[in-house]
Amino acid sequence: MKDKNISRRRFLKLFGAGAATATVALTGCKSKAEEEIKDDYKKQVEPPTGKMTYRDNPKNKDHVSLLGYGMMRLPQIEGKEEYDQEMINRQVDYAIEHGVNYFDTSPAYCRGQSERCTGIALHRYPRDKYFVATKLSNFSPDTQTREASIEMYHNSMKELQVDYIDYYLLHSIGGGGMDAFNARYVNNGMLDYLVEERKAGRIRNLGFSYHGDVNVFNYLLSMNDKYQWDFVQIELNYLDWDFANEINSDNTDASYLYAELQKRGIPAVIMEPLLGGRLANLPQFLMRELKQRDPQKSVASWAFRYAGTPEGVLTVLSGMTFMEHLKDNLLSYCPLQPLTAEEQEFLHADIARKLVGLQNIPCNDCKYCMPCPYGIDIPAIFVHYNKCKNEGLLPQDAQDPDYRRQRRNYLIGLDRTVPRLRQADHCIQCGQCQPHCPQNIRIPRELARISQFVEELKQDTYGKEKEEEKEG
Repeated sequence: MKDKNISRRRFLKLFGAGAATATVALTGCKSKAEEEIKDDYKKQVEPPTGKMTYRDNPKNKDHVSLLGYGMMRLPQIEGKEEYDQEMINRQVDYAIEHGVNYFDTSPAYCRGQSERCTGIALHRYPRDKYFVATKLSNFSPDTQTREASIEMYHNSMKELQVDYIDYYLLHSIGGGGMDAFNARYVNNGMLDYLVEERKAGRIRNLGFSYHGDVNVFNYLLSMNDKYQWDFVQIELNYLDWDFANEINSDNTDASYLYAELQKRGIPAVIMEPLLGGRLANLPQFLMRELKQRDPQKSVASWAFRYAGTPEGVLTVLSGMTFMEHLKDNLLSYCPLQPLTAEEQEFLHADIARKLVGLQNIPCNDCKYCMPCPYGIDIPAIFVHYNKCKNEGLLPQDAQDPDYRRQRRNYLIGLDRTVPRLRQADHCIQCGQCQPHCPQNIRIPRELARISQFVEELKQDTYGKEKEEEKEG
């Protein structure tokens, strides 16, 4: 029998190009939404220089740009797996020119190449002109020994071409609960080691990023007197503020996380302000509501203004693959126009509540669940399903005059987006993906549900029932 467990490196070599284009290849469920977003960028004006909004870190008075550059979705050379260092340098130059000084990376990003690319781009500048953040991303058991974790830590400085790290994080605590946290940071003595590195000045600020079990989050905050956390990175956006737990009972509302940090005077670094792009590519009827309020602003700008408005936010991270994304985000923060209480309530009670009502699979297309040992393209399956549902193109009611067309388009779009051997019906429910999902999606269950849905469409179960009713 062939070994079905493939390495991440081999997975990306085999499937990287297809995975990267999956979100734009949903041919069967095209809508006007993409064109409206493109129009936003066509009308885009140049962001001003010298207007960036900054926040001061109360721990050490670091003067940090409100927009932080997330180095996890770096541009690639078209048609190749190679990252486009020239374009990365250009975008970093443009960001710095417009006031960005916080750059966030990890050994796990961009097939392990993000730190190297980030180091090349930033090393051209004086060291005191930027803050660099990276993480101890020791997720796999073979990296959780003390020796391997220390090696990862020192390799980060080597790749980044620095002799100290401004902001260092325990990466994604909460996944796997307390047992996983202890294995990664306590049993091997790494947390104590990093505290000593902070004392030595090789780490200027020590914190953690959180996804998953809130008990781990609460435990670490309860130990704040001992560890003196300098910052904490949380997911915050207008959907997760009040509805993260309602969407998935394993998740924690951002309002709770933010409030707990505020109680202790710990600055918040924000990730997922757009939920992996979901809040930039809303269903058309919600996009229209936002556009009616401010035709000149992009849909994404509402989410960035929302994430940047709370005073306890130090910086808001965005993974910006294209120059258009960078410019749009700069327009939101050069300078920030904070949301009014009425605008925040509009996003909470209207836009977010309606999104919750859609009952989508809360996938951000982060690909942390990949590679699947059986080759299933989990994110592409979820993205295709959500997109069709968001645009009202999901074939559900055989009485609908458009049912036949929607059924055909869904199946054709799925086959064009996800190769047959990588679709949901090949999931064996092994569950290896689930612990890695930052959104705590019950992935095997959702894949089984979609597999059944697709099988019914292929068999045209509802269509047959309709014909039988006619004959009856």
